[in-house]
Amino acid sequence: MSLDLDSKPRLAAGCRMGENNNQRVLLMPERALRLNGPSLEIVSRCDGKHSVSQIIGELQLLYSKAEPHKVEQDILGYLALLQKERALDFESGAV
Repeated sequence: MSLDLDSKPRLAAGCRMGENNNQRVLLMPERALRLNGPSLEIVSRCDGKHSVSQIIGELQLLYSKAEPHKVEQDILGYLALLQKERALDFESGAV
């Protein structure tokens, strides 16, 4: 399954960003995922306002030393993983 680049990811119901021992975490029902570096950058943009393509573009600029295609593939893979874990919902990019 491929993600629609115009869709806007947001944290699913019951999921939220938090902090544990000065470490940013994604709190999900019955589990937590530590966030740092790229994972924190990705999840912090999953606010229902940024589209998948905007997230990719911003992180390609942020990680400009990395190959753009690799950055895109990593982001798409991480978003798909979070969707599979039911941590993200995607709103259609259609108006």
